[in-house]
Amino acid sequence: MTTLTKFTHSCVRLDDGDHSLVIDPGIFSELSAALDGADEVLITHEHPDHVDVDRVRIAVSADPRLRIWAPPKLAAALDVGDQVVAVTPGERFEAAGFDVEVFGGQHGLLHPTVPVVQNNCYLINETVYHPGDSVIVPTKPVRLLLLPIHAPWSSTADAMDFVVSVRPPKAIQIHDALLNRYGLSFVEAHVARISGEHGIEYTHVDAASTVEL
Repeated sequence: MTTLTKFTHSCVRLDDGDHSLVIDPGIFSELSAALDGADEVLITHEHPDHVDVDRVRIAVSADPRLRIWAPPKLAAALDVGDQVVAVTPGERFEAAGFDVEVFGGQHGLLHPTVPVVQNNCYLINETVYHPGDSVIVPTKPVRLLLLPIHAPWSSTADAMDFVVSVRPPKAIQIHDALLNRYGLSFVEAHVARISGEHGIEYTHVDAASTVEL
């Protein structure tokens, strides 16, 4: 049985038997719990709400078996030797026993004056899709979309359009730490409504909660 644990903001952990894969261990997330015993880590991009560089380096130093997968610029910046592997869209590999395919290419546009960084989107076991900070629609079906619910580079309309465009059977929220409970309930009400109209089951998952896949 494979389970997914959602941590605060955009960090999730997949567990399948003895294998554990963590995605986007950022500064807002409960990293002690997320990284404890993890086998491998996927990082979508270099922003601190998606990767706590210091904590990742500590984790790598403490466990020489831990492997990190990240976009090329971030992989070089982490500077942890052969424990980090640079990956780009179009590649496919195995991480912690999970099949991973990379989509995407760049971060969502915030403003013309803000540089755009590399952003990988990861499709795991052709089931779970983590888009990082983007609304790139993959070219393969997705069973569970991790939906960025709110971001400086996004809007409520973007979130609604994205979930409909991907059209997964199920979706749960990520990238939610920048909203208070009033804002979150407002945005999720719109997302849940349009999801339901298109046969998509949208579910809010609290931080540190685990769901079965």
